[in-house]
Amino acid sequence: MKNPTLRRTDLLRAVLLLASGLGWSAAAALGSEPDTDADLTAARSAAMKTYQDKISPFITTYCLRCHGEKKKKGGVTFEYAVKNPANVSFRPLWKKASANIKAHDMPPDKEDKQPTDEERQVLVDWVGGMKYLSPKDPGEFVIRRLSKIEYANTLHDLFGVSPEIAAELPEEVFGAGYTNSVSPLLMEKSLAVANEVLRRVLGPPGAPPTAAQQRLFGPTPGKDEDRPAAAREIARRLARQAFRRPASPTELEVLLRVFTLATESGRSYPEALRLLLKAVLVSPQFLFITPDGDADPAREIVPLGDHQLASRLSYLLWATTPDPELSALADAGTLHEPAVLAAQARRLLSDPRSRALFDGFGAQWLGLDKLAGKTFDPAKFPEMTPALRAAMVEEARLLFDSILRENRSLKTFIDCDYSFLNETLAPIYGLGDRVRGPAMRKVPLANDNRGGILSMPGVLAMTSFPNRTSPVNRGVWVLEQVLGEVVPPPPANVPSLEKQDPKKVASLTLRQRTELHRSNPTCASCHKVLDPIGFGLENFDAIGRWRDQDDTGGPVDATGELPGGLRFSTPKELKRIIAARSDDFCRNLASRFLAYALCRQLEGYDEIVVDQLAAATAKDDYRLQTLVVAVVTSYPFTHHRINEPKGSSHAK
Repeated sequence: MKNPTLRRTDLLRAVLLLASGLGWSAAAALGSEPDTDADLTAARSAAMKTYQDKISPFITTYCLRCHGEKKKKGGVTFEYAVKNPANVSFRPLWKKASANIKAHDMPPDKEDKQPTDEERQVLVDWVGGMKYLSPKDPGEFVIRRLSKIEYANTLHDLFGVSPEIAAELPEEVFGAGYTNSVSPLLMEKSLAVANEVLRRVLGPPGAPPTAAQQRLFGPTPGKDEDRPAAAREIARRLARQAFRRPASPTELEVLLRVFTLATESGRSYPEALRLLLKAVLVSPQFLFITPDGDADPAREIVPLGDHQLASRLSYLLWATTPDPELSALADAGTLHEPAVLAAQARRLLSDPRSRALFDGFGAQWLGLDKLAGKTFDPAKFPEMTPALRAAMVEEARLLFDSILRENRSLKTFIDCDYSFLNETLAPIYGLGDRVRGPAMRKVPLANDNRGGILSMPGVLAMTSFPNRTSPVNRGVWVLEQVLGEVVPPPPANVPSLEKQDPKKVASLTLRQRTELHRSNPTCASCHKVLDPIGFGLENFDAIGRWRDQDDTGGPVDATGELPGGLRFSTPKELKRIIAARSDDFCRNLASRFLAYALCRQLEGYDEIVVDQLAAATAKDDYRLQTLVVAVVTSYPFTHHRINEPKGSSHAK
């Protein structure tokens, strides 16, 4: 008699055994810059000397009275940071302090002792160079779970099933933000998806063999043939495809144990193989991107194995499993060679599947991954239908794809003379009479105020409130997402514009109301940079339409001046000022893309790598493919730390 609990209990045991083989617990399984080492050593010594001579006295003089051992105003203290400035755990504190000191928010105006502008700049420059205090370190490799999209794409590529098969999986929760555990709910859903894959590919249990079953399992051996040997070969082949690397002997034995237990319980050969395949599909080795094998414990830093590197590259650029060419190079042990790796990256980028890079990286960078759920006042903006929102996102996707696939300069993101529209989106541009039909197509833009992400309707909508524009939100977005600056949070208890006396502001434009708001000294220092950028985009309403009057009926005033005496009076002129900061934009994008590629926050030595990436990209006219290839051939992408370096200052 067949054991009805065999399938679930033995699969769970197999999953936990496979997980333990990776060194995990069961709970974890389920729940212009220096180039050479000598240059870096010299830079590290210089940074430490500046700290001792300039920065430590600055903190002692201007900060410790309120943020020291005895007083910790706002919960902020330099008590420990000053004792070990190289400790990476204090980098966020230093960066926040730098932003506040640069903006003249700290020390507070009421303090008698105030640093000179020169002293402030020394500290800001030193914080920018703190990276040189860090040893050369690629960081730990994050053994992360496949995302919902990656999981669905992988099942499609391996078995030909529709990606919609994974639609019921819970959405990812992005925090610091990369998933490396499996919740009980996700495990239950994964089991359900595995069952559905088996049903679609192999048919119901006991059904006649399908073509797919013949392809996966081959013919059933006769009773006098060596069925365990045949099952071993099938397990080896299935595991190679699903694990994206050869299975270890231990992993193979675990899978074969499922097969053996099934046959001993009276299951037929095909039914036992069906359970073996199910064990593969719910194993950590399939659900996670795992190492090639055990690394040498005597070494602190090791290169990624070629198979792990193939997976890392393929999931980064295609959001799916490595294709046969990439897998063959991994099997040959040559993928890690810089020229080979760069050539493969360019090959993957030339393939339409590289559109996945926008869905994973581009949409999050621009903030458009949340546009579908953003609230707009239906009375004021009835146009914001699901169709228009989808067209806004698709416009950004196609622009990103054109810059990537055509290897254009990053500057095209800021200022270009074309976009992609359909009849739903074209009226937002005032081009409703020129574009017909639902298909998106490339459209030249004669209006120089249009073109690029700063004037893109989706971005303008995401940086607006439900019922009006927000010059502040737009200014912050440009500074942070485009130029990579750190904008300090607003002071506590600062009222919003909506808290202003309605009688006093009834006849004021939004710009005048905002200027009244920033007359508060605590607000002025930040708003003097934020507001001009936001006001420079005020000709665009909350969903990106051009206007000459704001909601009060007053004329839009898009004039402004940025530090350095840079004046503008139109969105076109503002875009050109921002585009001229190519190095800042390039470094910001390099930093964001490296963090995305590594699936972790950047720290320490990573900042030096970002400088190198930005320099290499700038040297080739800021081309996007050059940046991507530089990232995937970089030291942190191709290496990882397995032990804490000696003398490490990483927080425990």
